[in-house]
Amino acid sequence: MPDHRPSDRPGFESPQPLSAVDRVWIILEEFAPERPSMTLSEISTRTGIPLTTTHRTLSHLVRWGALERDREGRYRIGLKLWEIGALAPRSRDLREAAMPFLEDLYEISHQNVQLAVIDGFEAVYIERISGHDAVSVISRPGGRLPLHATGVGLVLLAYAPRATQEQILASPLKTYTPRTISTPTQLEQALAYVRERGFVISSGQIDLSALSIAAPVFGQKDEVVAALSVALAIEDADPNTLVPVVRAAARGVSRALGSARARRLSGDAQRETRS
Repeated sequence: MPDHRPSDRPGFESPQPLSAVDRVWIILEEFAPERPSMTLSEISTRTGIPLTTTHRTLSHLVRWGALERDREGRYRIGLKLWEIGALAPRSRDLREAAMPFLEDLYEISHQNVQLAVIDGFEAVYIERISGHDAVSVISRPGGRLPLHATGVGLVLLAYAPRATQEQILASPLKTYTPRTISTPTQLEQALAYVRERGFVISSGQIDLSALSIAAPVFGQKDEVVAALSVALAIEDADPNTLVPVVRAAARGVSRALGSARARRLSGDAQRETRS
């Protein structure tokens, strides 16, 4: 009797037989920050895959290095997946260009410095630098957050294709705090602000104690390929004092990626400084 993916899982309108590849991805997708390790029975229960099939698939994944088993027999993500993920060009090339500027920005701010890209309707964090005294934030490398509720997300969405914007505007906007953008009108206004000013200050949207200042990173074709931000405690400082350095860091990464737009903006800024 073939195993089936539960019908309430996204992408499966009705139960259907699973291929070996389907089983691998369904199992791997169950691992999350709140579930870094699971037992065989937990994985079988969560995926709806029969226990014997789950055990066989897990054995293959452990042998390949995609999963590891700890001393208690629980399964966790293996280093092989990290090695493969690190080869993704969008992450690798962008991180290499951005790291010097992220490090400089951290030395100036001593706060959480973050770099994110868009994937579907979410912001995916591909790098974060933080210190012992920086405010605690929910973001982490490899983590995802909705576009409407974060500084980097608003920047990425502001420059996303109109079809993507319209889909998000037409969908329910998840609320995390009383300050989370929760209506299409609020979101439209925020996106217009980003396009007009070239940055955004997102305050208390995910956590009432934290805010972020974010700016766009442009690629070789002058398209927005990422967003860079500094996240800090609301009471720590006037965020406006960090806006120039965040924007300068974003322009630096953009120049390193070959953006002609960033070179023009840098030249304009230098002329304004001299005058």
